[in-house]
Amino acid sequence: MPKKESNVIYGTGRRKCSVARVRVMPGKGKITINGSDLDEYMTTDTLKVIVKQPLTVTGNEGKFDVIAKVTGGGLSGQAGAVRHGLARALVKANEENKPALKSAGFLTRDPRMKERKKPGLKKARKAPQFSKR
Repeated sequence: MPKKESNVIYGTGRRKCSVARVRVMPGKGKITINGSDLDEYMTTDTLKVIVKQPLTVTGNEGKFDVIAKVTGGGLSGQAGAVRHGLARALVKANEENKPALKSAGFLTRDPRMKERKKPGLKKARKAPQFSKR
């Protein structure tokens, strides 16, 4: 049976169709997503910046180790989900982080999801071409 980790704070983040389960613990600032290092998993610099934003805003860079498990969606949605979960975990860790994270918009869930396909249509809204005869 694995050893129970102490000082672990959990946060769940969501964006579009992605869901991230984030664990934050005191450490050296290592970020792991789905078992890979952040630099390996997130391909572009923009996505890496998005993931690190909550730590930067609260001034906690290099103070916490972050482990995230992400499912669903694409890389952009997954980066946003990790950011949301990390922000929630940082608020649990220290309530003084909340105003900075809230004003930056990191505690708000991005609800935009792909619209479902309706019967009789080709996509969610695209109708077949009208034919008079």
